[in-house]
Amino acid sequence: MSQVRKIGVLTSGGDAPGMNAAIRSVVRAGLYYGFRVYGIRKGYEGLINGDVEELNARSVGDILHKGGTILQTARSPRFTTEEGQKKAVSMANVFDLDAVVVIGGDGSHRGARDLSRHGVNVIGIPGTIDNDIGSTDYTIGFDTALNTVQDALDKIRDTAYSHERCSILEVMGRHAGYIALNVGISGGAEAVILPEIAGSLDIDKDVIKPIIEARNRGKKHYIVIVAEGAEGKAIEIERAVTEKTGLEARATILGHIQRGGSPTVHDRVTASVMGVKAVEVLMNGGKNRVIAIKNGKLVDIDIDEALEMKKSLDEEMIKICKILSL
Repeated sequence: MSQVRKIGVLTSGGDAPGMNAAIRSVVRAGLYYGFRVYGIRKGYEGLINGDVEELNARSVGDILHKGGTILQTARSPRFTTEEGQKKAVSMANVFDLDAVVVIGGDGSHRGARDLSRHGVNVIGIPGTIDNDIGSTDYTIGFDTALNTVQDALDKIRDTAYSHERCSILEVMGRHAGYIALNVGISGGAEAVILPEIAGSLDIDKDVIKPIIEARNRGKKHYIVIVAEGAEGKAIEIERAVTEKTGLEARATILGHIQRGGSPTVHDRVTASVMGVKAVEVLMNGGKNRVIAIKNGKLVDIDIDEALEMKKSLDEEMIKICKILSL
């Protein structure tokens, strides 16, 4: 059994809906199993600064439905240095933290591994709207972000139809097109531009042709979804569509609206079960693990192994998206 008595919990990197549910779960599961739990504000920067406070059941009451993170999050250039990491470890020792639960994306988990290499036991929980962590099939916040984008797309479609416009919607996804691809299917887009197709984008073939074909079938509005990291930028595609089709085109960059909002049931439940799993892994003596969902099952994976894992867009989903755009 574990000798862990005090647990720290922090959120790092970009915020994602459901992070609060994960924090709540870690705190309440920790208390249930007899641990003391400490909230670390503003991620690794807060750990370096000692911005740490003990939490109780009431501290995490009424946060399950809230977006963002009550612990806040921040980038920490200092933590990328050996000196900064040693300061963070020193502060973990000041508060007698036996383990730190890190909720965040790939970069946050790499930071957790840095802590582990300095002797701090860490558990990672995947939280990012991009769903781009290789070790897990699903990350907290992804479903909520999809629903936020879909809601915006439905509203944009109303005015696009009224004016017979082409709407180009830029969504988040600097290196991965999971949001773009899924909303492209759910929103009936004529074209979806993904980071994964860098170097092979043909505006005429991939964007202009499907729009013209849709117009010739009698369609009165047109949707193009562009991931922010894709080769073609929304403004550039807007210009090309207007010049080559004669249609009025409008680009909309959704930006950080995709990160906010009350988490969906799926994200609340996923975050909650991952938080409990993280505490139970510690209770059972686990060290330096990442919580993940693999093939529908909740598992924990060695952090070094987890960070070596890769995943890519499902080619069948890309094919389905193209079929349905006809």
